[in-house]
Amino acid sequence: MSLNESLDFSMQLSQIYGEQGNVEKMFVSYIDFLDKNPIYINDLKRLFSDFLNENPSNENNTILRKTILKKIQQNPDLIWNELLSWLFIQQKEFNKAFTQEKAIYNRLPESLNRMAELGSIATDEKDFDTATAVYNYIIETSQDTDTKLRAHYNVLQLETELASEKDYKSIQSEYLKLFENYGTQTQTLKLQIAYGHFLAFNLHEIRDAEVFLKQMLNLNLNENQIAEVKLELGDILVLQEKFNEALIYYTQIQRSLKNSTISQEARFRVARTSYYKGDFKWAESQLNILKQSTSQLIANDALDLKLLISDNKYEDSTQTALKLYAKADLLAYQNKPKEAIVVLDTLLKNHASEPISEQALYKQAQLFETQKVYDKAENNYLLLIANHKDGLLTDDAYIALAQLYNTTLNLPEKAKPLYEYIIFNFEGSIYFVESRAQYRKLRGDDLNQ
Repeated sequence: MSLNESLDFSMQLSQIYGEQGNVEKMFVSYIDFLDKNPIYINDLKRLFSDFLNENPSNENNTILRKTILKKIQQNPDLIWNELLSWLFIQQKEFNKAFTQEKAIYNRLPESLNRMAELGSIATDEKDFDTATAVYNYIIETSQDTDTKLRAHYNVLQLETELASEKDYKSIQSEYLKLFENYGTQTQTLKLQIAYGHFLAFNLHEIRDAEVFLKQMLNLNLNENQIAEVKLELGDILVLQEKFNEALIYYTQIQRSLKNSTISQEARFRVARTSYYKGDFKWAESQLNILKQSTSQLIANDALDLKLLISDNKYEDSTQTALKLYAKADLLAYQNKPKEAIVVLDTLLKNHASEPISEQALYKQAQLFETQKVYDKAENNYLLLIANHKDGLLTDDAYIALAQLYNTTLNLPEKAKPLYEYIIFNFEGSIYFVESRAQYRKLRGDDLNQ
């Protein structure tokens, strides 16, 4: 390369340095290659990810960060800000990634798509402060109305999730102000549906929610938009336990948009509504069809509900325990967690020997967590582990208890043996990879080894 400037063996050198374990020279060589060949940035991100982990203090992470920062000083190209943002995301330092994304947008204000993607990732990772800051930046910066409205929608969803009842009126005022500014038209359809849901499920102003949503059907909507409104109307009718009226709306969607994703979602709501009202046979028939859904999320939800029904419908000819569980499920759906907990208490007291008690313990534990009654949640998980060692939800109980200790209660030493147990006893579990990573992190291992 020094003899002939037209030759570039940076990639080959990088691979050799990697084989030698000389990580610093490897990163420098890869970065030099990227400087001349920016189109390979995504390929290099994949290569880098093999040498990095979530810990910002990890030696390899530190080396790469310093290498990128040095390159920024030498050549302040936006590609280095993008790479640095990506590194911060790998380290779950979303606020630092946000700083880089702002630097990119300030110099190249073409699109806020990367910013919106960062907001979505931060939301998924429960960094709600950064997510909110990102969406507010989009609102303040964007000149595009649709982009602003999507950001407003995301902010309101986050605020609602984190709010207590005393905050609801303030959130309602935010919705109404948006409708005052942007109108109640097709452009604000998603916000209007969200507001209808908020009125019914949070403020419990069900009649107002119905009237508001039905008015939307008078707008110039296409079939998909009409289906979205009817889906929410159906949900509000289920909230009121007007099951037959809800089924009419869901069935209308199925007939008008056959084989579409929203039609499959409507079929799942038909099955779930039938389950709530105790018509397990019809629910199961609908769920059998949905197991082949083109939407993996719907297919998974359908399979879970199908197994719940089929595993428990024969235990008692009157299906009392399953009906109690369905009632608790409905109460949870209606945002009545305390009432759901009481129903599950009755189930556990009167049907402790039946298989559904495993699901009841787990469901109740989750409800206790939402109510911040962590000692009772802990007790349920421990009971489930002790009494259902070979159950379907045993690994779920172990990971839930581990996360409760590790994240919520800040008791990592109690979490560590639970992660370890999953590693050695549930190799086929969907929680295996997460448990291994968390266990090694708590033990202080070098996660690149």
